[in-house]
Amino acid sequence: MKDYSPSLFLADLIAGVTVAMVALPLSIAIAIASGADPAKGLITAVIGGLLISLLGGSRVQIGGPTGAFIVVVFGVIAEHGYDGLVLATMMAGVILIIAGWLRIGNLIAYVPEAVINGFTIGIAIIIATSQLNDFFGLGLTAMPADFLEKIPALWAARGLLNPYALAAGAGALGLIIVLRWKFPRLPGLIVAIAAISAIAALAQWPVDSIGSRYGALPSGLPFPSLPDISAARLIELLPSAMVIAFLAAIESLLSATVADRMMGGQHRPNAEVSAQGWANLGSGLFGGMPATGAIARTATNVRAGGKTPVAGVLHAIIILIIMVVAAPLAGYLVMPALSALLLITAWNMSEPHKWRGYWDTPLSKRGLLVLTMVLTVVADLTIAIGVGVVLGLALRLRDAGAKPGAWSGPKR
Repeated sequence: MKDYSPSLFLADLIAGVTVAMVALPLSIAIAIASGADPAKGLITAVIGGLLISLLGGSRVQIGGPTGAFIVVVFGVIAEHGYDGLVLATMMAGVILIIAGWLRIGNLIAYVPEAVINGFTIGIAIIIATSQLNDFFGLGLTAMPADFLEKIPALWAARGLLNPYALAAGAGALGLIIVLRWKFPRLPGLIVAIAAISAIAALAQWPVDSIGSRYGALPSGLPFPSLPDISAARLIELLPSAMVIAFLAAIESLLSATVADRMMGGQHRPNAEVSAQGWANLGSGLFGGMPATGAIARTATNVRAGGKTPVAGVLHAIIILIIMVVAAPLAGYLVMPALSALLLITAWNMSEPHKWRGYWDTPLSKRGLLVLTMVLTVVADLTIAIGVGVVLGLALRLRDAGAKPGAWSGPKR
């Protein structure tokens, strides 16, 4: 930063504004899909995004709530309440800080790529199916959390389809795709959702909006506070905290690697892991959700001309300014349009351009990917990751030709 100049600041400012326009609707949509109120997503984008940019090991990393956490966060809230999620997020922060100090960031590279791809596709499937209720306006108030129960429930409610909701969702979906294709530099997400929401409001379509479902958004950040902490609560939430920490480390390092390839730079993995820890600790203190480096927003930052961490800091400040100045306007955003945004997010998470490449990999890697994906969807993310990592390690040892050492009975 010693050579920082006005021209660099201008580039970072333009990138910060661009990324903020992308992050704003995404943060709201991710919070809603996670079972939290919309304000929690904005708080996470401001606090988590600010700390990740200030302390991270990548110059252009953009942090905040991401789609990968939706499944975990939804499950923790359903089982332990939102207060339990806040404590699990802070615990994950402490775990990540310790992991960074112990240089465990270097070990993340040994997690099999097939496992990462498998649970990412699995999460994308879960996110997409969770949005069908609002996209079609079915009005189901108690959606089953289990995938195998959710699909029959959605099919049984097909007769409740709201044509206005479907029109809003399909319109937003089509507009996002067209704007990204024709005007890639335009913040198409916010433009599409704002346009469809304005049409729905002016035409008085009978569709749910953020305001009608959740009330007015706060026009600022809450005061920091601690959740209820006890030894029993810490033990109870430790598995969830471990999963949050693992996901935050994996996604942030993947995002930093993508940024390196785009810019020709090199990130510091342990500093990045430690920064995710401080970001999650800070987000939890303000009542936010888990935060991590976001691949799509980081790539947007690079394409928009972001050069230094200042772009990420500005992105967080701009979202805070929008919260303070224009919070009432967010109440008009309609739920089917936000569902369309998350359907696009799920599609991009699954990386369809790589599917053909997966098929060309060895049978063992394909099997590992499919197994991890299926376990993520029908069982549990913790089980999927645990089984995938263990099997991946076994396959790596087999492929390396590792042989067990000589064994002899114990001397007595």
